[in-house]
Amino acid sequence: MAGAGAGVLALGACSGITLAGTSQLGPVTTLGLDAGQVQLDLEGRSVQTWGYNGTVPGPEIRLREGETLRVPLRNGLPDPTTVHWHGISLVNAMDGAPFLTQAPVEPGAGFDYEFVVPEAGTHWYHAHVGHQLDRGLYGALIVEPRHEELSYDREYTLLLDDWRDGLDNRPENPTGHGDHDPTNSPALPADPRERVSFGGRYYPLTLVNTRPPADPCTLDVRLGERIRLRVINTAADTGFRFAIGGHRLTVTHADGMPVQHVTVDAIRIGMGERYDVLIDADAPGAWQVGVMPEGRTGYGRAILRYLDAAGSTAPPPDLHPTELDGRLLTYEDLVNTGKQETPAAGSPDRTFALTLSGTDILADGLDPTEPFLVDSGEWVRFTLRNESMKWHPMHLHGHHFRVSTAGGNGPIKDTAAVPARGGELTFDWRADNPGAWMFHCHNHYHMEDGMMRTVTYRA
Repeated sequence: MAGAGAGVLALGACSGITLAGTSQLGPVTTLGLDAGQVQLDLEGRSVQTWGYNGTVPGPEIRLREGETLRVPLRNGLPDPTTVHWHGISLVNAMDGAPFLTQAPVEPGAGFDYEFVVPEAGTHWYHAHVGHQLDRGLYGALIVEPRHEELSYDREYTLLLDDWRDGLDNRPENPTGHGDHDPTNSPALPADPRERVSFGGRYYPLTLVNTRPPADPCTLDVRLGERIRLRVINTAADTGFRFAIGGHRLTVTHADGMPVQHVTVDAIRIGMGERYDVLIDADAPGAWQVGVMPEGRTGYGRAILRYLDAAGSTAPPPDLHPTELDGRLLTYEDLVNTGKQETPAAGSPDRTFALTLSGTDILADGLDPTEPFLVDSGEWVRFTLRNESMKWHPMHLHGHHFRVSTAGGNGPIKDTAAVPARGGELTFDWRADNPGAWMFHCHNHYHMEDGMMRTVTYRA
């Protein structure tokens, strides 16, 4: 088996990488991004949307940690835009937060992004103006380590998305029912307090690498191989449960950061989160890669197909793998194996007590418009209590944080979901990247409704 190795890739929707060694990458990787109109075929329906370089998702970008990424953006859209590099602790001016770190790029204009990528891992990029993410302006950003410790034979990047652009313009769907509901999927809990729901908009389709259930992406494997999957939730309004029929998932990374390997049946992944998992190809056939929206019916899928059993019949679009109802990963399962820095004596220098209420982030002692002021070098603690009916995946730009768990060595992440109806989450982070940074819910509708605050370093 080989470790990871590649350059900058523009992969097809179902492309994987068969590993046969590593390639030498230069110190600077350059890839132009042209934001513009894109035509998609979704189950025979042609829809016009937005994308990068004529595709959805945009080209997969690969480079090695410590190298420089240079991206000349050209805006061919009718509206202003920016690009945010989700999961990268980059220089503030390149973060792509509109009206905070840069002015939006006007139609017909351009902006040159250039920054060092200090952290290896599975990251992604996306538009950060209005609801442009919900129209297909996103892509994977894979930063490979200088020395790959994992051993595997083949890898795939899977981008999970909720989709309605060009299909349906209804803004809300209180029941959460789409028009691709599998007949044998479990019924939603009768008591809404028992539901896990990240949003309430109506989405006719759940896509995997922009492929709908009736035209699924196929992941080819061979018996005896070990497969790495990089799973990214690019959705605007939907958290997903992810599992593969006939196979268990060994989680190796959360938000690109290494964790002690833990094997589960399924993972729950909020918007903006990423998980790397390994699977052992030991069950020949064709298996459902099931993607179940949390809190609403509907279904997305890909097919895991063994080349050793090419004649196997693909499962029907509505097949529900039993693994989706098996052991589900929690943050308590995740033990950090990367950098171990923690606050001195376990106590932070500054604490913000935050309440998530509706689509507000309320901070004790601060007005809703006041920034969270920090000093460079401080350890900062956010304690969050969610009093709303929706789970909120909270994302901090420009930094990583350690999620507090009972074991005391929780995962390093940049996006973490706070459960609804009184759910709580605490995390600590080092103020080591000066500037003004966004902290927001990664439900883009919640963010646009005001669920966003600013972290500002004092001069």
